[in-house]
Amino acid sequence: MSEINTSKVSRWDQHGREHVVRVRRAGIRRTIRCETCGWRRDAPFRPLPKAEEHLARAHQATVDPARA
Repeated sequence: MSEINTSKVSRWDQHGREHVVRVRRAGIRRTIRCETCGWRRDAPFRPLPKAEEHLARAHQATVDPARA
């Protein structure tokens, strides 16, 4: 049985709304899914930068709450 792990990337847009992309890992398979728009993609390599890129391009969400 494979282990399942989930992490999230969250960013805020210029209107103060939070946008979240979850990264789900099951074995070597990684899937990223946007909670805002439902966008989904398999990302076996470097899923976190791909999640950040989606937030920036699709939602103009670039403010990292950990650094704000």
